[in-house]
Amino acid sequence: MRLGLMLPIGAGALGEGRTARWADLREMARTAEAVGFERLFVPDHLLFRLSPSENHIRVDMPEGRTRGIWEAWTILAALAEATQRIHLGPLVACSSFRNPAVFAKMADTLDEVSGGRLVLGLGSGWHEPEYHAFGMPYDHRVSRFEEALQIIVPLLREGRVDFEGEHYQARDCELSPRGPRPQGLPILIGAIRPRMMRLTAQYADIYDADYQLDPGEVVRRFADLDAACAKVGRDPSTLQRTAGVRVALAAERPQGMPSAGDGLAVASYDGMRQTVRFGDVDTLHEHVSAFAAVGVEHLTIALAHPAGPRGIEALAPLVARVHG
Repeated sequence: MRLGLMLPIGAGALGEGRTARWADLREMARTAEAVGFERLFVPDHLLFRLSPSENHIRVDMPEGRTRGIWEAWTILAALAEATQRIHLGPLVACSSFRNPAVFAKMADTLDEVSGGRLVLGLGSGWHEPEYHAFGMPYDHRVSRFEEALQIIVPLLREGRVDFEGEHYQARDCELSPRGPRPQGLPILIGAIRPRMMRLTAQYADIYDADYQLDPGEVVRRFADLDAACAKVGRDPSTLQRTAGVRVALAAERPQGMPSAGDGLAVASYDGMRQTVRFGDVDTLHEHVSAFAAVGVEHLTIALAHPAGPRGIEALAPLVARVHG
């Protein structure tokens, strides 16, 4: 198994009330590359607000409060120039935030800037408050996503598409010039429900099972992926399988993080609360190894503590042990 890192580009990433500026993000990215992480991801959101029962994900934060976040694609373009080896990508890009044909053009261009290091994470979107705040339609998200894939995938893999759907059109569209991988770049899709799993089986190179506190849920999602592959006639071994974990590197529960159970704590990012697993390097190595044991080939770490470059540097022994 290989390890990646989620770069914290939202407000409160360096502690309550401390937003990472570009200079901080650049230093964290370069530290992640030096430590040996294989991939560096950023979240693709516009803002966060309370959403008590939204699809499969709950945004837990005080009512009436907004957590801000930097725009992902701008940050990724800057990271492509600031780093040399580490692979980069959104985890995952919301397809309905951008016109799909233009987005394919953006992805091919970023692959050029990065020298062929882009991993294109894609999803249908889920956080309703940001759609309303930025004036985008929230309805028919999976239908929009399916149409977007029918534009993005052929453009990136073949360089052209001619498509007209209910939500999107791209008539006689062509990518020119082409980036360093004219046969296509790796497409990662995050999915849970049957229809999204089917689209993953049809179009993706990589499947992501999202952030999990234990590998049990990953096992269930991989079984659903196998079933989706069987329905579309795809060999499931041709899909790389990935997941993520939220952790704090600390032998004892970090101060200011309430308990959420045995080995678990609640981290707060500018009011937004998330449950993380804490432990020293040995404990976290055991934790991530459990994901490898159930078939996770690449694991993305979101580090809640310690914050900033110092925390990433402290993960070096864990990266070295996992990568062998």
